Amino acid sequence: LWRTNNVTEFILHGLTQDKTVAKVCFSLFLVFYATIILGNLLIIITIKTSEQLNSPMYFFLSYLSFIDISYSTVTSPKLIYDLLVEKTTISFVGCIAQLFAGHFFGCTEIFLLTVMAYDRCIAIYKLLHYTNIANKHVCGWLVAASWVGGFVHSVVQTLLTLQLPFCGPNEIDHYFCDVHPLLKLACTDTYIIGVTVAANSGVISPSCFVVLVVSYAVILVSLRTRSSEGCLKALYTCASHITVVVLFFGLCIFIYMRPSTTFSVDKMVSVFYTIITPMLNPLIYTLRNEEVKNVMKKLWSRKVKRSEK
Repeated sequence: LWRTNNVTEFILHGLTQDKTVAKVCFSLFLVFYATIILGNLLIIITIKTSEQLNSPMYFFLSYLSFIDISYSTVTSPKLIYDLLVEKTTISFVGCIAQLFAGHFFGCTEIFLLTVMAYDRCIAIYKLLHYTNIANKHVCGWLVAASWVGGFVHSVVQTLLTLQLPFCGPNEIDHYFCDVHPLLKLACTDTYIIGVTVAANSGVISPSCFVVLVVSYAVILVSLRTRSSEGCLKALYTCASHITVVVLFFGLCIFIYMRPSTTFSVDKMVSVFYTIITPMLNPLIYTLRNEEVKNVMKKLWSRKVKRSEK
């Protein structure tokens, strides 16, 4: 489909045209991206190598960390590189691939965060039956369903974009390829496709948000019958997940649940959900979780003892 277009590459305007600001951003985002990789890898390795962290919550958390690494890798390396070069371009095929991958991992994360909320709801509301309901088989299917849902969503967004003719301007006022900036460059009326794109995102986000709200409502209601100690422990467990959900969902809804328009603030909002949130996830889940911190300390002490022998 793309061979019928006159445009073979796009010029990305990036985050800033100021060279001094670009150098500062380069240093910051390089540190941020390294933190994303190392922090999320640490969580994955800790969960996979520990027999203590074998509950469904940590099973889902390991996949969340993997998705965060993948999602950030779709845009971050290109952004970091472009901050130091004069001409920032991306091929048409590369642009479509980035669009597909971004929506694939982003939507999969939305579904996975919803699954994690459901898991916390069952763990607190149906505590006695939790191990039977959330067994390994069920958890595996829930993760698989999240991946499939993300794939279907991404295919729809990508196919809708591929149907657009690009024949004139090829400058994207963004630091990566996304649906709304590309709709703006199309040489045709994009109203219907824009509405379809918004509806595609609009069906997923509100549906998942409703599940999240219901899950936390059930949790809050069930906590009324618990002791103050049990109540605090349950709230502490859910607090980290709520923090991630508010950050990620709020920003994604702002970007995608609207007509095909672009705002100047879109770049900074995108930085938060493609870089900042994946970087904060390891910090939120480890610093607020005593069990994970204790396991990390034990694994580190074992490594130190082995190196001393």
